[in-house]
Amino acid sequence: MQEKPPRRQPAQQRSRERLDRILEVAQQLIADKGSEHVKMSEIAELAEISIGSLYQYFPDKRAIVRTLAESYAAESRRCVREALDAVQNKAQLLSAFASLVDQYYEIVLDKPVIRDISSALRSDKELMGIEIAESRACGALLAAAIRRVKPRVDSKRVNALAFLIWQLGEETMRLAVAQRRGEGALLVDTYKQMSLRAIEAA
Repeated sequence: MQEKPPRRQPAQQRSRERLDRILEVAQQLIADKGSEHVKMSEIAELAEISIGSLYQYFPDKRAIVRTLAESYAAESRRCVREALDAVQNKAQLLSAFASLVDQYYEIVLDKPVIRDISSALRSDKELMGIEIAESRACGALLAAAIRRVKPRVDSKRVNALAFLIWQLGEETMRLAVAQRRGEGALLVDTYKQMSLRAIEAA
């Protein structure tokens, strides 16, 4: 069952600004308290709108989390595409992937709201599909880069490998940020080295 989109799509500048304000407030509250402790009434109060107006945009908190998750996913995919589309040889492929892993880890460390939204997705069966779909999309970009470098590879196997690598990356980030910084960094580096070996051997 797919989550319904926000009920009301802003058509005018004022409505768009109100939607942006709602999402900005929601992000801050989620970063401060965790999504499970945030109430719709708090979002409405800090966004300086009535609870009724808030429900016109989002039927529930899950819809807000979904919108934020999709926004982060779109930006992440843009960065991944930009990095991997430029790949023309094996050295560039390995360098691009390693850089993406490092960048993502720094972003997750720097933005607690991303960590919380990631956890929220994993705890909700209806939202879990967002992360899986994103892993498929980014995995497809990685698979395309591998095939460009190694045109004779088994496409089905490479698609599966790239999808698995990307989803394991999400799991690794969740585990890493839950540990002390040194151990977390080691976990991420271990994942990166394992993935690079698998990509090189594809």
